[in-house]
Amino acid sequence: FGHALERDTAAVVTANGGKVLGGVKHPLNNADFSSFLLQAQATGAKIIGLANAGADTINAIKQAKEFGITQNQTLAGLLIFITDINSLGLETAQGMMLTTGFYWDRDEESRAWSKRFQARHKSMPTMSQAGVYSSLMHYFKSVDKAGTDEALAVMDAMKSLPINDMFAKNGYIRDDGRMVHDMYLVQVKKPSESKGPWDYYKVVRTIPGDEAYISPEKSTCKLLKK
Repeated sequence: FGHALERDTAAVVTANGGKVLGGVKHPLNNADFSSFLLQAQATGAKIIGLANAGADTINAIKQAKEFGITQNQTLAGLLIFITDINSLGLETAQGMMLTTGFYWDRDEESRAWSKRFQARHKSMPTMSQAGVYSSLMHYFKSVDKAGTDEALAVMDAMKSLPINDMFAKNGYIRDDGRMVHDMYLVQVKKPSESKGPWDYYKVVRTIPGDEAYISPEKSTCKLLKK
């Protein structure tokens, strides 16, 4: 998965006129990122992409802060959850760029649902948690529309119904099964910019769903009729 993240990100960077100045791979569940971070720093790249996840990402960000790397170079997390930022704290994570499919403070509907979630789980939802809830609710609505839980009939209903809820606006399921919805490029706030707990992101850009996901023409899904 990390190799795929690196490959796909490099392709987007190059297609948009950027340059990839290098890459380095670390072991899974690594503790010391010093040599890898210093190699990335030495390239002089404006942005250092982190194609890892979980504890590895958190440790890499912490050590990048300790080495002073983030004073001159921006970190970009390719798979970051808001709970990771909460674990790191804004002092360490500030300025970092990342993409997310959901942010609890997007609008009134997302805030209301997220506060209900927080009351039960004592944390704000990640994009995965919000996405699972949304997908299940869409499935239940589709079963109701189809009048059956037979798989093909429900799938037809799921593809015919738009997705407008706390997770996504104007989302839809393509013929190849891809659920298309907007993504968000966000930057982690400075501590002085945050108005309270979980107020972590500034939305820099909304990425339209049709731009965020691979086009049907480039899809390798064997079930897709092109």
